[in-house]
Amino acid sequence: MTVPDTVRRRAPWRLLTLAVVVLAAVGVLAATGLQGSLVYYKTTSELLADPSLQGERLRLGGLVVPASVSRGPDGVSFVLTDGVQEVRVVNSEQPRGVFTEGQGALVEGIFGADGVFRSDLLLVKHGNEYKAPEEPGEPPAVKDVSR
Repeated sequence: MTVPDTVRRRAPWRLLTLAVVVLAAVGVLAATGLQGSLVYYKTTSELLADPSLQGERLRLGGLVVPASVSRGPDGVSFVLTDGVQEVRVVNSEQPRGVFTEGQGALVEGIFGADGVFRSDLLLVKHGNEYKAPEEPGEPPAVKDVSR
């Protein structure tokens, strides 16, 4: 018994169609899964130049402006700058020991219509070199790598 030629010719098209449908389904699932987990990084100038970023969760990076840090029971507030524009940041948690003025920092949160960036995550840029504090309770010395 032999298979007619028309059946032999359809088989590759069926497999190709099935492969395209499966790849499209995987692509839609991947795009849907990543949609809520992407957080974009912006500088202070980029943030202030784009009003559509208000209310969106994003990461903001820059240097902590000297004499701008204010600590309170609900967290810490400070000003971040990229050297051109400045943005006030209110962080809901107390930063760990290596957070200082004039240092590079990255915060994640939401920029409000009032011009304040409210963050719940604060990451501090520091060097790889660790030096134990000489006095108990003193923050460890960190090599400045921001330049």
